Amino acid sequence: MKRNAVAWAALVVSTAALVSSRGLTRPVPAALKIPVESQRTARALSDAFVSVADFVRPSVVQISVQRKAGSTLRVPGGQGRGNPFQVPPGREKELNDLLREWMKKFNQPDFAPEQEQFGGIAQGTGSGFVYDDKGHILTNNHVVNGAGKITVTFHDGVEASATVVGTDPKSDVAVIKVDNTSYTPLPRGNSGKLRVGELVMAVGSPFGLSQSVTMGIVSATERNNLGINAANGLKFNDTYESFIQIDAPINPGNSGGPLVDMDGRVVGINSAIMTRGSGGNDGVGFAIPIDMASNVADKLVKDGKVNRAMIGVAIGDLTPAAARIFGIDPKTKGALIQEVVPGSPAEKAGLKRGDVIVGFNHEPIANVSSFRLNVAASDIGKPYNLKYFRAGKEQSTDIVLGSSETIAFDRDKETAHEPAAKEKEEVAKTSIDDFGLEVQPLPPELAKGLGIDVTQGVLISAVKEGSPAEASGLEKGMIITEVVKDRRSQALKDVKTFRELAGKSDELMVYVKSSTVNGFVTLSKAKKD
Repeated sequence: MKRNAVAWAALVVSTAALVSSRGLTRPVPAALKIPVESQRTARALSDAFVSVADFVRPSVVQISVQRKAGSTLRVPGGQGRGNPFQVPPGREKELNDLLREWMKKFNQPDFAPEQEQFGGIAQGTGSGFVYDDKGHILTNNHVVNGAGKITVTFHDGVEASATVVGTDPKSDVAVIKVDNTSYTPLPRGNSGKLRVGELVMAVGSPFGLSQSVTMGIVSATERNNLGINAANGLKFNDTYESFIQIDAPINPGNSGGPLVDMDGRVVGINSAIMTRGSGGNDGVGFAIPIDMASNVADKLVKDGKVNRAMIGVAIGDLTPAAARIFGIDPKTKGALIQEVVPGSPAEKAGLKRGDVIVGFNHEPIANVSSFRLNVAASDIGKPYNLKYFRAGKEQSTDIVLGSSETIAFDRDKETAHEPAAKEKEEVAKTSIDDFGLEVQPLPPELAKGLGIDVTQGVLISAVKEGSPAEASGLEKGMIITEVVKDRRSQALKDVKTFRELAGKSDELMVYVKSSTVNGFVTLSKAKKD
């Protein structure tokens, strides 16, 4: 009986094994079959990445900085929100956290252009790359700003002390120098020919991890007016920005490292990231185009400073509304002249406030930022062709560019202050209801009291909340000195003239002066339902 039981048990086990072997249980998946051609393509792409990395890395360096006592802290922020703070030793992290919380409170994106941009840190790490065969290394200004001691570490572990050759905070470019010249400089690419979607590599020392390579694509080009460089006492309009936006991961420590194309040519300097409080990469990085950076670097190597070319004008973007008022096609792209510096090349060439520049050196102007960059990179003392509109008619002239060291705006005479309430109450006021503002005459003695050099115009005595005037940025206390009439800017004589023009126009352009604004402002009547 026992034998039969054992026999039956053996039969059951054997049957179960047989059933299992016939596929009634889940089969083991076979290896994924990849088409041979796809494998070749994938391997070729991988080999290309490896080749570029092998070529570039020997030219990339890690930069270690010991900062001088009393360095300033650069506040992350948007346009012009940089303020210097003295950082107590040992409290850098605490203050950085407080600043990020402050930015969150006001719902502002936390531009954190690398941890190394924060001064007052005892030690910091950044990146750079060999620029030429004379020991020059290109990096960011914020990497070496306030440095007391700079140590460069090459790919093979060799360390060398470096000195600062020159820095340019306005573009965030710096050049340092070491005695060792045996390392190969990176070939320069052409950042002006970069295309959105193009593959790029970033190389550097994120978080001190030297020789790190990341890959991504060009997300956008000519990202300007971000205000990343507007810090450490710089005014927003004094900076030069035209960033390449990338999604290749860059983090604190990548600053100053090269952005290269798939030919191994440097096309940019990795400089900043956009982050909302984390301090790390969120997929939006910015690099300085090598065309701009090398132009600055060559001047730093030659002279130790940057002397930019200038025309001598303050300019603003040409909006479609402004174009219509000046009698120009609303699709026209250009730069509206807000001010002309006395004695400048612009004045000598006959340019006037209200002219619209549409071409420089036989090339059309895409926007104000690109125009400023093109002029700044041009040769001082050399004539360039300039196309502009005046009163709706296109004109052309040659202008010899001047030096930024000799051209400067003197705004001290053009600063308006809030008039005393008693003085304003003594003068009759007139409401311009369609635009939502109230104006009054500007007696010469009142203008003198305001500290500005004007002999006629009208004073804004009130601005209605939610009105077109408020939307355009007009405020109580500003002075309207000119108005665009018959396609040209003309001096505003009195309140009566202003009221008549406002009554006849759906769009009105005025020139205002105040402590915060000196320039043209476009007013558009609110549309009625």
